[in-house]
Amino acid sequence: MQHPGNKTITRKELGSLTLGALGVVFGDVGTSPLYTLRECLTSINGMPLSEPNVFGILSLIFWSLAIVISLKYALFIMRLDNRGEGGILALLALTINSPRNSTHRRALFVLLGIFGAALFFGDGMITPAISVLSAVEGLKIAEPTLQPWVIPLTILILIALFIFQQVGTTKVGVLFGPLIGLWFLTIGGLGLISIMRTPTILAALNPLYAADFFMAHGIESFVTLGAVVLAVTGAEALYADMGHFGRKPIHLAWFWFVLPALILNYFGQGALILRNPAAIANPFYKLAPHGGLYVLILIAAIATIIASQAVISGAFSLSRQAIQLGFLPRMDIRHTSAKAIGQIYVPFINWSLLAAIITLVIGFKSSDNLASAYGIAVTGTMICTTLLALAVARIRWKWGWPATIFTGALFLSVDTAFFGANTLKIVDGGWFPLATGFIVFTLMTTWRRGRAILLDKLNRDAMPLDVFMSSLAISESLTRVPGTAVFLTGNQEVVPQALLHNLKHNKILHERNVFITTLSRDIPHIDPEERAEISNLGHEFYRIHAWYGFQESPDIPELLDSCRAMGLNFNMMETSFFLSREILIPTKRQKSMALWRERIFISMMRNAVSAAKFFNLPMNRVIELGAQIEI
Repeated sequence: MQHPGNKTITRKELGSLTLGALGVVFGDVGTSPLYTLRECLTSINGMPLSEPNVFGILSLIFWSLAIVISLKYALFIMRLDNRGEGGILALLALTINSPRNSTHRRALFVLLGIFGAALFFGDGMITPAISVLSAVEGLKIAEPTLQPWVIPLTILILIALFIFQQVGTTKVGVLFGPLIGLWFLTIGGLGLISIMRTPTILAALNPLYAADFFMAHGIESFVTLGAVVLAVTGAEALYADMGHFGRKPIHLAWFWFVLPALILNYFGQGALILRNPAAIANPFYKLAPHGGLYVLILIAAIATIIASQAVISGAFSLSRQAIQLGFLPRMDIRHTSAKAIGQIYVPFINWSLLAAIITLVIGFKSSDNLASAYGIAVTGTMICTTLLALAVARIRWKWGWPATIFTGALFLSVDTAFFGANTLKIVDGGWFPLATGFIVFTLMTTWRRGRAILLDKLNRDAMPLDVFMSSLAISESLTRVPGTAVFLTGNQEVVPQALLHNLKHNKILHERNVFITTLSRDIPHIDPEERAEISNLGHEFYRIHAWYGFQESPDIPELLDSCRAMGLNFNMMETSFFLSREILIPTKRQKSMALWRERIFISMMRNAVSAAKFFNLPMNRVIELGAQIEI
């Protein structure tokens, strides 16, 4: 058996990975039964709780799980891995570097990838809010007088969860799988008991009931789709977390454990509603046996915390990928595990998410209201993922047009139906994740465009490296001082601005000078032996090209230490790091970008983490030289 990183794994390791996937990947989709069926049956005012309606909605939920998660994500999209890694930015990396792409097609793919990633951040705000809030709302069922405590307790749980992020999930990660496993056993068991009392509910597996529901309700059935999508909101996690566990462990957990448990619980809730229509108030908690409600609330709270943890970790991972691919400015990224490279903590993203989530909880007040805001960001990301996946199948797999069109028609018809249904909820709260997505999209495109303009201007004003090296050969007037000077540069063909400023103001050169250019590749990780390439430019000048995958964080001291094996030794106490710092000035004279976007870009530049901190440079060995630049 093969791990995504092409390492053979044993059956024991496969079991461990499957258990880990159970805890991390399926928390979101696994906690959807808390609110999905209730929202579906109450999405249309005045809809009678008749047997055909219950059967029709259950049929829609089942076939949504089958088509969207099982067929599209598990069996199709998860095959489109980028050396084992998944996620919309990994998928984007597969498309943009194909030689078959034109400039316009590549730009379109970039926009799709950025927009899908931006919508993911909107989803990341709502998932913890609605999950934890819906779990705590079980207290109202157990004891109505506890209702005033629901929101304060939800906020306290969320604050504790986000404070915990800086510690990391290494120590408790082994508990996630068993705890979520207990959750699925519990909800599956409760559903099975209810189904055994009303086995006729299993007839809803027939897709004709879904068709009859559409025929009977017309436009109202389209509104219901906006609630049905809540059952598949965790679909993107299957693909995004593939790099941590591999395709096979996720498949095993989904098809043999998670999917059966979800079907049993949804159909068990439906059977309960047929027996007792009053249970529609909260059919999930109404499944609890007498005396077991508080235990179910506790298990649900644990499950929703774990589900929220997975979404938060996904936001951290996506942020790092975006930084490496040049879509976001440098941020403080802290590794919380010495062994697991994927376990990181990004303070800015962490506290921004917490502030937004608390605002959502206070503003929307209940999971019913939050359900109105949920879905549009998820379905928007699904459409972007499907389009990019079809592009990869066409470009990389050499699919013909018939196969591409057929597959696209099947999946996009479902995705666009869900998205269209959720657009009806924009006024009721759907505007929030959509607005969040557009804000993030604007920031990401502004940063990418601003960086391109800035680098172009710097390169136009720079001195070609070959000209500089030629001048060194005929000049003997420059004073050389002991030690090594390291210059970080984004363009290996020109002289770093910091070196020119040092020459201009200090009139000296170090005995040895090293230019380092870090480059991001469209793969997750780079093998250590392929990390660096050293070129001797003569006159004790060296150039180092260092490659990093989009799942990695650059570490310059570690890079220099690895250069020993290639014959280039560094004594850190005799090495100085020279950095260029540009002070940007917005101006109307430049026509390359709107003035308001210039101001946003300058603000992002000003608030970005310093290069010294991002590249893990020793702060007492760093010298910054700056210049003012109009953009």
